[in-house]
Amino acid sequence: MAAPHLRKDRWWLAPAVTVLGLLAFVVYSTWRAFAGADYYHAPYVSPFYSPCLADNCATMKGGPNWGLFGEWWGLSPALLILIFPLGFRLTCYYYRKAYYRGFWASPPACAVAEPHKTYTGETRFPLILQNIHRYFFYAALLVAAVLTWDTLLGFRDAEYAWGHMGLGTLIFLVNIVLIWAYTLSCHSCRHIVGGRLRHFSKHPVRYRMWGWVGKLNERHMLLAWASLVSVALADFYVYLLATGAFTDPRFF
Repeated sequence: MAAPHLRKDRWWLAPAVTVLGLLAFVVYSTWRAFAGADYYHAPYVSPFYSPCLADNCATMKGGPNWGLFGEWWGLSPALLILIFPLGFRLTCYYYRKAYYRGFWASPPACAVAEPHKTYTGETRFPLILQNIHRYFFYAALLVAAVLTWDTLLGFRDAEYAWGHMGLGTLIFLVNIVLIWAYTLSCHSCRHIVGGRLRHFSKHPVRYRMWGWVGKLNERHMLLAWASLVSVALADFYVYLLATGAFTDPRFF
């Protein structure tokens, strides 16, 4: 592209904000994932640790305690489950665009000179592994289902009696709505619902569902960031409760 046509505005501002936002989440989630503590305060369990698949999990009455990995696992139980939601986000079409531009400047922005001499796209290792995104989508559905159950368990008090609601319940409700919205707005979901159909008129139900997913897909970027913030907020809220820094206000 000829130099006179290149952008001279602050095009770097958007990728810079993206880098700062993603770095903040990576630092925070890494700290919490390796901590292996302060992730449960009845009746709330951090979404970073659910489902809990090791024997060294905190005892959660009615919660997602599935000791599939036995006593031999001595590290944080979060490391067994976070690979699935993080893998889903890492291979997400929007997040690829975000960190390709933000961290690798490939490409840096529209109408900005490309700093790389060659471009192979996602045809070589390791970027060719991005194509497993559709399989991470299925795993993300299972994780979202478990987090939905955790949200329902939030309608208990500290003694596990049903019919109660606290501020944490509200935070978990907002979080699970955003997680489902982000998951279902995924491009893979849109293809699964309405892809490979030659005649929409012969599949009216799938066509309508495809339209609903398409409307969500238009806001995929917004939902990606909103759900990223909400899941970190839900985890941090549980951390505050578990460390005794804060008391969960009860509405009823």
